[in-house]
Amino acid sequence: MNDVAVRAERVSLSLDKKKILHQIDLELGAGEIVGLLGPNGSGKSTLLKSIYRVMKPDAGWIYLEGEDVYGLSAKECAQRMAVVRQESSVDFDFRVDEVVWMGRSPHKKLFEPDGAEDRHICEEALRQVGMLDYAKRSFFTLSGGEKQRVMIARALAQQAKVLVLDEPTNHLDVRYQLQIMDLVQELGIPTLAALHDLNIAAAYCDRLLFLHEGEIVASGAPEQILTPALIRDVFGVEAEVTTHPVTGKKHVYFFSGAQKAATTGREVAVLG
Repeated sequence: MNDVAVRAERVSLSLDKKKILHQIDLELGAGEIVGLLGPNGSGKSTLLKSIYRVMKPDAGWIYLEGEDVYGLSAKECAQRMAVVRQESSVDFDFRVDEVVWMGRSPHKKLFEPDGAEDRHICEEALRQVGMLDYAKRSFFTLSGGEKQRVMIARALAQQAKVLVLDEPTNHLDVRYQLQIMDLVQELGIPTLAALHDLNIAAAYCDRLLFLHEGEIVASGAPEQILTPALIRDVFGVEAEVTTHPVTGKKHVYFFSGAQKAATTGREVAVLG
């Protein structure tokens, strides 16, 4: 496998004459988990869509394992890269196991039936996300979090070499947020994930990329770049960044400007 799983060079994209991405450069190395962070509208999902070929950039290049991603066929791309989007994109009422079986299609010929190995792969994928007991349920009857876990199982069944996740823990309760991120970490394959939760990102990602107004404004390991000043600049909120006593990872505590002022006032009173 190429040492760089995904590379974007000087990627720019506009929608309705508005610049959404500005000269984006990024690399996703072998075995790395890289988190994309930023406020709503910062360009995270647009960047991911450019990488998995839904929105072609106006300028720049995107490479998947050293090859131009737009030069690959859809099947070749799907064999190499699996995608889990924010929304559960299933248009018809399939059973849960049927949705996961769809992940095997890039590896099969047209109308080729599922074999024993395919079924084993799909069952294992459902087991990994805690949804094996739901295999015969209608996908439409599931909760948002359950649907998300099924879509992750479909990506696992795809057995791609690169994972692209757009808010993979969206709609999940805390238990399953941690379970999914534990699983991503255990897989050990290059993963590019847009995330909202800074503490999840700090706990699981090798590197963080912060997007603001379509530009990467900070990039590096969480312990190097995750600071109150960066969080204030990117998200417009006050925060304290400490080291978690159990995990040893960076941990963020948020508070409002009013809370900060009140705390500062108390500190002044004590000092006086």
